[in-house]
Amino acid sequence: MAVDVTATASIDRPRDQVAAYLRDPANDTKWIGGIRSARLLTPRPVTVGSQIERVASFLGRRVQYVNEITELTADRLAMRSVCSPFPMRVTYGHRDAGDSTTEVSVRVQGDAGRFYAPLLGLAVRRSITRDLRNLKRVLGKRPAP
Repeated sequence: MAVDVTATASIDRPRDQVAAYLRDPANDTKWIGGIRSARLLTPRPVTVGSQIERVASFLGRRVQYVNEITELTADRLAMRSVCSPFPMRVTYGHRDAGDSTTEVSVRVQGDAGRFYAPLLGLAVRRSITRDLRNLKRVLGKRPAP
């Protein structure tokens, strides 16, 4: 059984600023609640093919995984797991939603197996909704460049 969860939020920042923040793995620990560390395994800049190692805590367990960027456009960043406990795909969307406002979405898709999928789906929804609240708070405190 597959997990497919999306959460959205509006952030009072221009799309290019939001996109730049989301594309920098050094920011992951500041807005993604379960992330303990994140590091780019490939040379900068972040581009299609770049790999990011993350260490997280999820449902009380330590999880280490590597994601590879599969798509990077002005309004989207998609990545897939290349080393993780279960296959997953994460997509960040960011589109203009008015004067200096960006609608951000986070979609997580994966296959956690038949037994874990219902529990995992609920936990992921709560987690990414909370992460977007954190992103909104963090970007609201940052001075404009």
